[in-house]
Amino acid sequence: MQYSDWMLTVTERGNDSTRLDRRHPDGAAWTRGNDVRPLVHGAAYFAELLGAVRAQRAGDLLLFTDWRGDPDERLDGEGSEVGRVLCEAAERGVIVKGLVWRSHLDKLQFSETENRHLGEELEQAGAECLLDMRVRPGGSHHQKLVVLRHPDRPGLDVAYIGGIDLCHSRNDDAAHAGDPQAVPFASAYGRRPPWHDVQLAVRGPAVGDLEAGFRERWEDPSPLSRSPAVRLRELARHEDTRADPLPPQLPDPEPCGSHTVQVLRTYPNRLLRGYPFAPDGERSIARGYLKALRRARSLIYLEDQYLWSPNVVGFFARALRENPDLRLMAVIPTLPEQDGRLTLPMNLVGRVAALEELRRAGGSRVAVYGLENPEGKPVYVHAKVCVIDDVWAAVGSDNINLRSWTHDSELSCVILDDTLDGREPADPAGLGDGARRFARDLRLELFREHLDAPEAGTPHTPDDLCDPVKAFDAFSARAAALDAWYENGRRGPRPPGRLRAYRPPDMSRLTRTVAMPLYRLLVDPDGRPLRLRRHNAY
Repeated sequence: MQYSDWMLTVTERGNDSTRLDRRHPDGAAWTRGNDVRPLVHGAAYFAELLGAVRAQRAGDLLLFTDWRGDPDERLDGEGSEVGRVLCEAAERGVIVKGLVWRSHLDKLQFSETENRHLGEELEQAGAECLLDMRVRPGGSHHQKLVVLRHPDRPGLDVAYIGGIDLCHSRNDDAAHAGDPQAVPFASAYGRRPPWHDVQLAVRGPAVGDLEAGFRERWEDPSPLSRSPAVRLRELARHEDTRADPLPPQLPDPEPCGSHTVQVLRTYPNRLLRGYPFAPDGERSIARGYLKALRRARSLIYLEDQYLWSPNVVGFFARALRENPDLRLMAVIPTLPEQDGRLTLPMNLVGRVAALEELRRAGGSRVAVYGLENPEGKPVYVHAKVCVIDDVWAAVGSDNINLRSWTHDSELSCVILDDTLDGREPADPAGLGDGARRFARDLRLELFREHLDAPEAGTPHTPDDLCDPVKAFDAFSARAAALDAWYENGRRGPRPPGRLRAYRPPDMSRLTRTVAMPLYRLLVDPDGRPLRLRRHNAY
């Protein structure tokens, strides 16, 4: 397998101003020899993060970015609140630096107050947490990253990246009872919304790339906000608006595994003055997907919070049209997180249009599912995962929509495993790449949870989930059985599995006509330069 068949080369990233690819002496746009582990669900991630942070000592470095940060969110029980854990680290002499999106107003169901309070707590403990609004109007910093470095113990160096914020509602596990500390949500999800999510624990040289990406944002000399009103509030509250210097970056951790990792990002094209490290923006997440989709032959598996935007989904549709044996499976939320009379149609119209395009292209080869927990409550799918042909795997903060591919700041990792997986089919795509252990194991871990079959060989567990066609059929059969159980009045034992066939809501032509402009303007805006928008290029 040639890495350049699946991953972006330096020139294909489309951003000559970033330091990421210039860091590699071999000229590659990726690092080899990493060890990457998926941490499925917030409970697994939070418990590991807590132990790793508490193991840090004076002189170590802790860097983090977040979309929302709730200082009182417990990582693992009483006394493990995010603010307290980070403050204790700073008080031990750990260098703690954070970048959190300043956020829109709380009355619009965002997190302005929570993010500000987290920053205030950390400042009092000697850490530094900046509220970063260097985005397009209506945009956000959506990256979720923690980097831990240890000058005298490099074997402990690790970075955590994915979809999980350090905030309320994220601390759930495979039982999906929900986080006791919940955010306001659509009523169908209940007071403790069940939450499905994925984070990566990355060790090896890729930690250096992720740290370098943080440093690019940290060292940006631009004001944290262009808004005169925000800048007045900064002055009135005596907020820290200037990033103190970071210590020099340590050498990258030594190779420790079989995983090749490429760090991909989204940064928007900002008007008047762009980012110094991405003056025209960066759309390497979009470009990475487009390159990988050209090699898709057997199965695309998605877990996504949105799956919106015909502009984006059209590339998946093209892959389905060009490859008659290709199947696409997606797991998405059954309902959006907002259920207001105006916000619900705005959040649905883009998905309805996108799914119609996929089904026109793939017909019965396209299957989309929602999740529920064993009690029948819908599970909110917040994960951002894609696995193609058990070779290419991507996990990050980005969703399948125009906002994530062009407008907000996003961060993702693509993983190619040097280790072949010998289970049949050994080469699902038939291109000679072979199935790869990381991608296949990640897909199977997620499949077995959704099928209510944690281990292969247990009763009612399909033992051939490696086969894309049989896995596709297993999802269909489990969802059909559960749907039929509900339709028959829930008589008899509940069938195994947590999958429900996703049925888009009926939307009248009038509703679509009214909702679509609001969707494009507010929900899924386009952050590309005009020259790229004209040709739907990235």
